[in-house]
Amino acid sequence: MSDQPLREPTLLILTAIADAPRHGYAIAREVEKISEGRTKMRTGTLYGALERLLEEALIAVHEEEVVDGRRRRSYALAPRGREVLAAEAARIARTAQEATRRLELGGSGAFGRAVTA
Repeated sequence: MSDQPLREPTLLILTAIADAPRHGYAIAREVEKISEGRTKMRTGTLYGALERLLEEALIAVHEEEVVDGRRRRSYALAPRGREVLAAEAARIARTAQEATRRLELGGSGAFGRAVTA
């Protein structure tokens, strides 16, 4: 991974498994909950993202079992994924803090004023 911000689906998936390992369906539900319903991951999209995150060593297979003849995996945050998520959370927090600071400095009087050069 680069120093670029995480894409929102990646951020949401990593966040969904930061506190406990989860299987695909539970991850999809957590993503929807964390995003307050804004993001609903389709099965193909979710499992494609999970495979990519496995390849990037951001997540790991926590457990694998066969249920009703189908393989069921649960995924956990890998140490590298924890580092990446922590760095992204800190970046987002700094940006939010700066936005709040600037809003407080700007007050409400700036709206509608002409900008002169």
